[in-house]
Amino acid sequence: MADTVARIAVSAATYWIDKPYDYLVPDTLSGKIKPGMRVTVPFSGGNRRSEGIVLALTDRSDYKKLKTISELLDEEPVLDQQQIQLALFMRERFFCTVYDAVRSMLPVGLWFDREGRRRVQDKTVEAVRLMLPAQEALEACDTMLRKTPAQARLLRELAPYGEMSVRELLLFTGSTRPTLNKLIASGLVEKFTREVFRIPAFKAGERQSMPVLNEEQMAAFQGLNALADSKRASVALLEGVTGSGKTSVYIRLIESVLHRGQTAILLVPEIALTPQMLHTFSSYFGDDIAVLHSSLSPGERYDEWKRLKSGRAHLAIGTRSAVFAPVDNLGIVIIDEEQEDTYRSENNPRYDARDVAKFRCYKSSALLVLGSATPDISTRYYAETERYSRFVLRKRYNEMKLPEVRIVDLKNELRAGNDGSISSVLRQEIRTNLDNGEQSILFLNRRGAHKLVTCGECGFVYKCPRCSVSLTYHSVNRRLVCHYCGYSRRVDVACPDCGGILKYVGAGTQLVEEELHVLFPETEILRMDADVLTGSVTHEQIFERFRSENIPILIGTQMVTKGLNFENVTLVGVLSADQSLYSGDFRAAEKTFSLITQVIGRSGRGQKAGRAVIQTFTPSNEVIRQAARQDYDAFYESEIVMRKLQDSPPFSDLLCVTVSGENERAVVEACRFVKSRLEYLLRGRKNTELLGPTPLAVVRVKYRFRYRVIIKCTSDSAVRNAVSAIITECSTDKRFRGLSFYADHDPDL
Repeated sequence: MADTVARIAVSAATYWIDKPYDYLVPDTLSGKIKPGMRVTVPFSGGNRRSEGIVLALTDRSDYKKLKTISELLDEEPVLDQQQIQLALFMRERFFCTVYDAVRSMLPVGLWFDREGRRRVQDKTVEAVRLMLPAQEALEACDTMLRKTPAQARLLRELAPYGEMSVRELLLFTGSTRPTLNKLIASGLVEKFTREVFRIPAFKAGERQSMPVLNEEQMAAFQGLNALADSKRASVALLEGVTGSGKTSVYIRLIESVLHRGQTAILLVPEIALTPQMLHTFSSYFGDDIAVLHSSLSPGERYDEWKRLKSGRAHLAIGTRSAVFAPVDNLGIVIIDEEQEDTYRSENNPRYDARDVAKFRCYKSSALLVLGSATPDISTRYYAETERYSRFVLRKRYNEMKLPEVRIVDLKNELRAGNDGSISSVLRQEIRTNLDNGEQSILFLNRRGAHKLVTCGECGFVYKCPRCSVSLTYHSVNRRLVCHYCGYSRRVDVACPDCGGILKYVGAGTQLVEEELHVLFPETEILRMDADVLTGSVTHEQIFERFRSENIPILIGTQMVTKGLNFENVTLVGVLSADQSLYSGDFRAAEKTFSLITQVIGRSGRGQKAGRAVIQTFTPSNEVIRQAARQDYDAFYESEIVMRKLQDSPPFSDLLCVTVSGENERAVVEACRFVKSRLEYLLRGRKNTELLGPTPLAVVRVKYRFRYRVIIKCTSDSAVRNAVSAIITECSTDKRFRGLSFYADHDPDL
C-alpha cells in the first residue's frame, strides 16, 4: 500500500520560507485526514511542535525522507476546497503566509492554547425527551398521579414539547432533580446533551412583508437579479443618492437568492452600522441571519461561524471579516458603502475585502454588488468602461429633495470676532431645530478637546516621545494623549521650555461639546467618538438613545457620517470641511467629497425637509462646492481627469514595500537597497515607475521609523513575484537585522 503524503501549510513558517511542506500520514490517521483539517507536525531542525493545515493529499513527494504528522486536531475540515484556494490567493495577492490567511478566516474560538485545548468549547445543556408518543405520556400521567404526583407533573409539562432543557423543566414545574432522576429511571424519558448557540443580542425588528420598490428600485432589482440568476460571476455597481433606498434593493436581492437555495453575505463598513442593519434585516429574514464582527465575544463569534458552516443560517451580516463567512453555495455578496477605507485591513494579512469578495464570487459564479452614493473612483471607472454593470437610483425613495446646503466662510467668522467651532449661521440653524423639536448631527473627524498644546512665546509643542505626532489634549481627564500608541501625560501649568503661557490649538469633539453646552445650556447633547465608546457604552446604545429619547444634538466623528437613518434629523453641520482635503494623499479629494456627501445625506430622510451647513476656510474649493450640490457626476469627471494626469489608480496599480525599524538611517538605506533591486528585477518593463524612499505620513510610530518604496505599474504576477523575492531576500539578509519588511497593494499614500 502506497504511503499517503499530506501537503501542509505550517504556522511556524515565516513569509520567506512559507510553502507547502510534505509530511507522511501515519497509519493510525489513514482515512481520517482530509484537506482543510488542522494537524500538529514537527517543524524545523529542532522538530518543535507546530500547527498546520492540510492543503492536499497525494501519494508522491519529491523528497525521500519525510517527517510524520503528530496529531489530528479537527474531527471535520474547518476549510473547504474553495477556502483553501482563497488562502493561496491571499498569499500571492497580499504578501502574507498561507497560515496568516487561514487565521483571518477562522474565529478565534476555534484556535488552540499552549496546552492544546481549544480556546472556546461548544456550549451544551442537559435536556430530556419523551421515549413514548405524547398521547401515551398524558395517559401515563393519569396513572401516576396518585402514587408519584411530582413525576406526573414533570411528564405532563414535557408532553406537549417532546423535549426540554432540564433547567427549564425543573423551573416551570418546581420539581427537584432527584424526582427527575426517578422519572428517567422509569424509562419514560431519557436525558441527553444538546448543543446551544451563543447568539449575539440585538434588537430584532417585527416581521413584515418584502418592501415595495418604486420604479427606479424595481429596474435596478430586476437587472441585478438577472445577473445573480445567470450562474456567471459578475460585478455590479448600485449607485444611488443618499436616501434612495439601496437597502430595500439589497433585501429583495437577498430574498431572491435565498429562495433559489443559495446563501448571501452583506458587508457594512462600521460596527456602528451592524445593529441597525440587523434590526432591519431581521424583520424580513428572522433567525436566518448570523452576525460576524470583532466586537462579539469569542464564544458568540465561534457559534455564529458554526451556524453558517452547518447551514443553520444562510445570510451573514458584518464588517470586513464577514467576507470569510463559511457559507456554501454562495449566490451574492453585497458591500455597502464600498468606497470606505475600513474594508482594507491595516494588520497582517493586509487584505482588501473587495478583492476577497471578487475571488469568492468568481469561484462560486456569484454576483458581487458594490453599493454607494459616492463610489470609489476606480469602481465608477470600471462601470463606465463596462467592466462592471451599473445601476443608478437618482431620486430619494420618499421623493423628498436632497438637503439645502449653505457654505460658511470661517474667515468671515474670525473677522467678526467668532473664533469658536460653531459659526453664527450654524448656531442659528441649531436654534431653529431646537424650537421645532427636530434633531441635529454635527460632524468633526477629530476626537479630544484640542489638536495640540503649544507655547505662544517660544513655539514649544508637546509631542509624543514614541511617535512623530503632537499630543492631543483631552479635557475630560486633563491629559495629553497620543492617538497612535496611547502614551499620555499631564499638561504643565506653563511652558516647560521657557515658562511661557500655553495655547490650546484646534478643536476636537470634546471642545465642541463644551461649546455647545455654553451656547445651549438647557439642551441635552450626545457625543460619539472612540473616547466615549467602552465595554459598557456601545454604538447601539448611543444611537438608540438619540432615536428613542429624541435628544436634540449628536456630535461625532466619522461614525456618524454614513448608513444612519433618523427621520427627525433635519440639520447636519460639517464643522471643518478642510480637515481631510489637504492631507497629501492622492485620494484626499475623494475622501473629502465622500465624507461631506455622506454626512449631509443623514439630513431630511423622513417627511421633513433637510438642511446642512458646511464650515470651511476655502469656500471656493470645487470639491467642497460639488459636495454641497451632492453632484457626484461632476466630481467624478474632474477627478478622473486628474487621476489620468497623475497616472494613479484606476490607470495604474500601486504596490508599496514598507520598511520599519528603530534606526532611521538604517531604514532609509534598506529602502534604497529595495529600490535598486526592484529596478534590476523589473528592468525593461514598460509603464513601470519606482518612487522613494519616502516617509509615511506619520513617519515614527512606537519608536519605529517607517519609509516605503512605491511601484507604479500594472500589477501582475511578475511584479508581485519580484516584490515577494525582495521581501524574502531582505528578511534573511543579516545586514537588515532588526528591520521589518512588508508589502501593500493600493494603500493610502
